[in-house]
Amino acid sequence: MAASHSASPDACIDAQGWLTGWPGARQVRSPNHDERPAGEPPSLLVVHNISLPPDEFGGPHIEALFANTLDPAMHPYFATIEGLQVSAHFLVRRDGGVIQFVSCDARAWHAGVSVWRGRERCNDHSIGIELEGSDHQPFEEAQYAALEGLARLLAARYPLTEMVGHSDIAPGRKTDPGPHFDWGRVRCALQSAPPVEPT
Repeated sequence: MAASHSASPDACIDAQGWLTGWPGARQVRSPNHDERPAGEPPSLLVVHNISLPPDEFGGPHIEALFANTLDPAMHPYFATIEGLQVSAHFLVRRDGGVIQFVSCDARAWHAGVSVWRGRERCNDHSIGIELEGSDHQPFEEAQYAALEGLARLLAARYPLTEMVGHSDIAPGRKTDPGPHFDWGRVRCALQSAPPVEPT
C-alpha cells in the first residue's frame, strides 16, 4: 500500500503531543529526547533534510540513527557518526510517509548549537521536521503535501509563529534544508492555520 501524504479530517496532534488519525503514519519512539523547560511551548518549526548514507534514499538507516541502533559497520559514513545521539519529532519520507519519533510536548535533539532572534538552544522551543533528502536534489511533491499538512496541524495545537531552516538557526554550521526547498509554499500553510485557542 502506498503511503498516504494527506491528513484526514480526523488527524490531529493529541493531548500527549502525538500525531493521530493520519493514514499510514507510524511511531518509532526515540530515546533521544528530554523535557522542555517548564512553561515553554513550542513556537518555532525547524525544517531539516537528512539522508543515510548521504544522498541515498530509502532503507531503515534514519530510523536506526534516531533509535541509536545504526550499525557503524554497514557503511563507511556510518562509522563517522558512531555514538551520535540525535532525533527529530517527525520524518517525512520521499513518498510522503510520516514517522514520529518524539512527542511534540518533549524536546527532541535536532537543532544542536543554535540561535534564533537572540534566543539560544532552539531545541527548547521548537519542533523539528526532517525531510528525507539532501541539498542537491529537489524534494518530492508528496513531501510538500505532508509538510503542509503537518504544519497546519501543529499550528492548530501549539503557538507556532515562524518556520525556519536548520541553516537559519545554525548558519555556517548547517545548510539544510538546502537551496531546492520551496519556502513560500510551506510558509503559506503555517500562516493559513487557525489560531490556537487559549487554554
